[in-house]
Amino acid sequence: MTVPGALRPPELHGHREVIAAVESLVGSLRAGRGGVLVLTGQPGLGRTALVEYARAICAPVPSVQAVAPAALPQEGPLLVCVDDVHTWHPVALAALLADLRRLSAESPVAVLLTLAEHRCPVGELSGLTTLRLGPLDDGAAAALLDGLTRGTADPVVGAWLIREAAGNPRLLTALVEALAPDQLAGRTPLPDPLPGGEDLFDDYAAHIDELPDDARFLLLLAAAAGEHEPDGAGADLALLLRAGGDPTGLAHAEAAGAVVGAGGRIHFTHPLLRRAVLRRTPLDRRRAAHARLAAACRDHLARLVQLACAAGDHDARLAGALADAATAPRPYAERSAALARAAALTADLPLRTDRLADAAEASRLAGDPVRARALLARTAAVPAHGGVHRVRGLLALADGPAADAREALLTAAVLLPPAPARHALIGAAEAAWAMGDVAAYQEAMARLPVCADDPSLEVYRAGMCAVLAGRTAEGHALLRRCVDGVPTTVEPAGLLRAGSAALVVGEVESACAAGARALAAVRAYGPDVLLPRALEHLAYGELRAGRHTRARAHALDGLGAAHRIGQPNVAVSLHAVLALAASVEGDADACSAHAAAAAAGAGPHGLTQAATLAVWAVARADLAAGRPADAAARLAPLVAPGPRRGHFAVRMLAVPCFVEAAVQAGRTAEAQSVTAEFTRWTAATADRLAPAQLARCRALLAPPQQTAAAYENALAHHDRSPGEFERARTQLLYGQWLRRRRRTRDARGPLRDALVGFERCGARAWADRSRGELRAAGEAVAGDSGPGPLAALTPQQQRIARHVAEGATNREVAVRLSVSHRTVDHHLRNVFAALGIRSRVELSRLLAGDGGLPDRDVEIAAHL
Repeated sequence: MTVPGALRPPELHGHREVIAAVESLVGSLRAGRGGVLVLTGQPGLGRTALVEYARAICAPVPSVQAVAPAALPQEGPLLVCVDDVHTWHPVALAALLADLRRLSAESPVAVLLTLAEHRCPVGELSGLTTLRLGPLDDGAAAALLDGLTRGTADPVVGAWLIREAAGNPRLLTALVEALAPDQLAGRTPLPDPLPGGEDLFDDYAAHIDELPDDARFLLLLAAAAGEHEPDGAGADLALLLRAGGDPTGLAHAEAAGAVVGAGGRIHFTHPLLRRAVLRRTPLDRRRAAHARLAAACRDHLARLVQLACAAGDHDARLAGALADAATAPRPYAERSAALARAAALTADLPLRTDRLADAAEASRLAGDPVRARALLARTAAVPAHGGVHRVRGLLALADGPAADAREALLTAAVLLPPAPARHALIGAAEAAWAMGDVAAYQEAMARLPVCADDPSLEVYRAGMCAVLAGRTAEGHALLRRCVDGVPTTVEPAGLLRAGSAALVVGEVESACAAGARALAAVRAYGPDVLLPRALEHLAYGELRAGRHTRARAHALDGLGAAHRIGQPNVAVSLHAVLALAASVEGDADACSAHAAAAAAGAGPHGLTQAATLAVWAVARADLAAGRPADAAARLAPLVAPGPRRGHFAVRMLAVPCFVEAAVQAGRTAEAQSVTAEFTRWTAATADRLAPAQLARCRALLAPPQQTAAAYENALAHHDRSPGEFERARTQLLYGQWLRRRRRTRDARGPLRDALVGFERCGARAWADRSRGELRAAGEAVAGDSGPGPLAALTPQQQRIARHVAEGATNREVAVRLSVSHRTVDHHLRNVFAALGIRSRVELSRLLAGDGGLPDRDVEIAAHL
């Protein structure tokens, strides 16, 4: 049953399964049947709203909101809604259910019951169909927030409100209503803690009000202890007992479903319940609980945090002690919490801003950009200083326009002391690299101050600037020092820098080794914020090394981490890597989807490198499918001389694909021009694959009498270099050339080798091309399908028939098979005669019926 969306209350965002169940219940009533549906959920998730929705869509069928058995009509059809059935007395509920059973025996009756999740249903309700209302996901919460604020909420404020609401629509609504317009718009700082939702917190805590005093006291200690623990970590049971908690109280609290104990820690069954306990406890009792915990804490930083929570006003001495303790090696989330508490105790406005900026940076390093931005938003009342600009820029580098990130980081570098200014400038250089702006990259690197404790950084800076200034030999010599001079143990950022240097030089295996070490270091020691970037570096290195399966595995792992930590810019780059891997593996749909995702994110944020990689991936997929003209058209703006529309670090890597596509598409002059530049690049790089790729480009451009020798030379280069996929591509092109010269017997060897190579590296579409070439050369291929409708055709006729059935025009088939247009016309007439058909549509349907062509391709071919 379709119901107009306007009838749905805004609280119902995201509850698709439950809404569908309610609509099905009403639909069964309209069909003359009954049914019972029980909905459970925490307070504020929309149980009552669903009851109202059910009654709204039921009309004109009568519905009743039952409040007593006597309120029921004496006949149906009827929808009976009983909200908050857990509040009914068992005797009254039993009487109601008895009346419903009597009424349903005489006419159709549908029953919708709701109850709080923490209340176990009484015996009469057991066995009934029950659905649980869960919290809203971030997308549904964002849609609700947009409706509540009419799209006026500042993105940073909105993200924090969604985080604080924990997926509860009623709480999100209350938080929005409690804020002033300037606060919602981000013009004035948000209060800490956020106001609003007191009645909801009352509902959450209501079921523990009747617990014994020892249980409620232990819950208060557990809630207060969570002030220095990461979200979801729970409270240390031993600490609670030292602070005066009673094990008997724990047993009562667990029996009430308020907490669960596991591994020596106490976890609230819902995060809002922990907050409800604190919000409903008078201030003096809360501070007393924090003081007890401070006295019981054996960890110095945790004790200071509890003392800060117990403090009533600014305390410069305690704030200083907290800030000092937060500099010790600790998890970044704990350091952020301590610095935020120190800022709250600080009266001096500039010093408070410093500490908030440091707290935000610690949250960023912990992989929590939402909290980092919320902490920065508290500094809005004072002029932003260098630390604030730096954190904002680094956050934008992961989730924002690269140009904005660069400007913020350059501004920060002017305002900061040398050490933090250096980190800001490195971030600005990274932003410029992502943008493909050579001049901006050189500007940022040139401004780096000398770093006595990191001499490799100065070598890296000088090497990169030399390479980009055209002094390639000098730059490569310096960058090799970065690669060769990496010590056994080094921080992850240094390892990633060494990996980047190795890629620029062309030492791909060294780049993979550095990337693997960086990933291991990040996973062992952090910071969490570097995990997606480390996986991206390793995935790209494996891709350059030709290990596409490994590259895909690392990229998928990195994509999950990037989404989890909130780094969509890194996710864009990983989508581009996945598109490139798919273009090798022959998964055209996956290649297209990942390339589209990369392009969608790269465009708004100015990520030229990711956009260029995505275009290259689609062009390579075009080549695999036999569409060289399409591939050449995509790659020409990226690699040809003139205004650079691609990324400077990717241009030469894509040249071999462009040359292959351009030669086959008749764009020989363009191919010759870029091959000249590729020749100079090959002489400078240490990439072991480049000489073989250059030899292949020369073979494609060689005059006929020199082509065979040129291909043999290219294969000799492949023998001295890694990269099975690239070797197989050269063998395929060589075999194609031999077959086109009617040297079919000679063509079979390279084509067989190409097929084996493609199969070994999982390049399915490329392997299919090799099989087709082998068939055209007169050789049966293992794994071919049975006789089928094309069995009576020659191998060349079979290839032409399949291409035509897929929707290719005669001219497109001629380009794919390296034959003339007239040859295709001749063979196609013979195909029609041999198969007894008269049109391309009949050919498409014939092959689709044999399983040789998907139905969607029949539809496409029928319109050509």
